[in-house]
Amino acid sequence: MALRGTNQEFGRPYNRRIVLESVRLHGPTTRGEIARRVGLTVQTVSTIVRELEEQKYLVSFRDNPKGRGLPPTMLRINPDGGFAIGVHITPIGVNAALIDLSGDVVASLHQAVTNASPVDAFEIVAAMTPKLIQHKPKGRMLGIGMALPGPFGVESMSFVGPTTMTGWENVAIRERLAELTGLPAFLETDMAAAALGEQLYGLGKHFSEYYYLYLGVGLGGALVHEGRVMRGAWGNAGEIGHIPVVPNGEPCPCGNRGCLERYVSLDAYRRAKTSEAAWLKTVAPIFRNAITTIENLFDPETVVLGGLASAGLLDRMAELGADLPNSIAARRDRKTPRVVVARGGEHSVLRGAAALAVSGVLSPRFGQMFTGERERDILDGRGIAA
Repeated sequence: MALRGTNQEFGRPYNRRIVLESVRLHGPTTRGEIARRVGLTVQTVSTIVRELEEQKYLVSFRDNPKGRGLPPTMLRINPDGGFAIGVHITPIGVNAALIDLSGDVVASLHQAVTNASPVDAFEIVAAMTPKLIQHKPKGRMLGIGMALPGPFGVESMSFVGPTTMTGWENVAIRERLAELTGLPAFLETDMAAAALGEQLYGLGKHFSEYYYLYLGVGLGGALVHEGRVMRGAWGNAGEIGHIPVVPNGEPCPCGNRGCLERYVSLDAYRRAKTSEAAWLKTVAPIFRNAITTIENLFDPETVVLGGLASAGLLDRMAELGADLPNSIAARRDRKTPRVVVARGGEHSVLRGAAALAVSGVLSPRFGQMFTGERERDILDGRGIAA
């Protein structure tokens, strides 16, 4: 998605956000490169950059000279320019982390709890939030994002089975989260949050069109198109774990039989009660067929394999992609493997959940950064209220 600025006076807040977004996505970069990308004059960009540097969102630097003349001044995001909290609620616990603007984890917390109720989960999050903020007590807190297992709002699938959270029906999650923390709050499925985190902080900078395959307690995914996670009409696109792949196969809590995540997921691995090598050998044909189906449906540049699985398990699953069936992805001019491993690591969902808040506040079109009273509060470093 192209970033384009506006020369209209009322567009100043928008232009500030779009310049900041350009540096986030393409930095380190120069004023001239920003101007070319967003369609503003170099003078306008320079004015905005000066303001953003004064408010510590951006920092400038020069590389060491390698010949005659000085290298151009480069711009990058200041990691300490803002912070967001990411929260991930799973059937086995509550995780939270403080993330800086570069996507690095400043601090993280975990509390084991089985299938936490909304009351219990919010109590835990309310206790974790000040502990995380203490690590950057003078930092600019942009917001808080929460990731939950999906799908959302589907009566027969949202709150049944080991991959979902029971008791969360009809809960005003965002409102409650904002009330508890005093921060702008955002909500998304765990797989979409992980895909967003990969887009901002991982392999997403190298691809404009890829499919993020999320291996968690269940199995899901999301297509990332021109930097945006595609969510579908109701926000539940990507629930490929509930595609029936084995006729008359294992019963699934969703009511169908032979669903993909009954065979390829961390829950399936746990239920198999066998060695990793034996499990991989058993599910390899199903996994390969799933990759081929994704390729034929979405024609991605590659499939990025990530989620909650260990790095070792993800690597070994990606190796199964060396012997994939034929699909439209089997092109002679391919320069990238059909399956690659995400860079998010164990904090992939937490980074993504925090990225929900960062993107929600800094989004060029919809973010509230630099507008009205909020603008003065944020620029003064006092943060923003929900």
